[in-house]
Amino acid sequence: MQWVALIAVVVAVADQLTKWLVVRSLSEDETRVVISGFFSLVNWANPGTAWSILKDCNLVLVVVSLLALVAMFFFRHTFQLHRPGSRVAVGLITGGIIGNLIDRVRLHHVTDFLYFYIGQYRWPAFNVADSAICVGVGLYIIFSWRNDVATRKGQTVVSP
Repeated sequence: MQWVALIAVVVAVADQLTKWLVVRSLSEDETRVVISGFFSLVNWANPGTAWSILKDCNLVLVVVSLLALVAMFFFRHTFQLHRPGSRVAVGLITGGIIGNLIDRVRLHHVTDFLYFYIGQYRWPAFNVADSAICVGVGLYIIFSWRNDVATRKGQTVVSP
């Protein structure tokens, strides 16, 4: 559990630090091209989720985030935390939720700044917390699937 907490704190701090740097370096709605035709840094206030779904439902998103954190705490025994890979995954997810929750409580929106696109195809801007949540969920699915396959074959899975 200590590793989960440490990873969560590192992710939340990295998320808040990068957002702070972006807000100090770019005015709202300013775009700074990093790789032409592919990647830009932006300073966008997102009052919703990806693609601004649930726009202007900040209180709902705060409550959902808090409920997710409470549920993760109370059901922590089901997350295979004896496995290092699962600890990393849950730490990433927890830190990401906390990072975005801090923004939602403090600013009433999330600051997004990583913006990828190719021609007319655009991906919603996101931040470190969003990345940590997505990577954490992906890792957890992979580790759980790997464990499930090995269990069905009667093998013992060695970490992650």
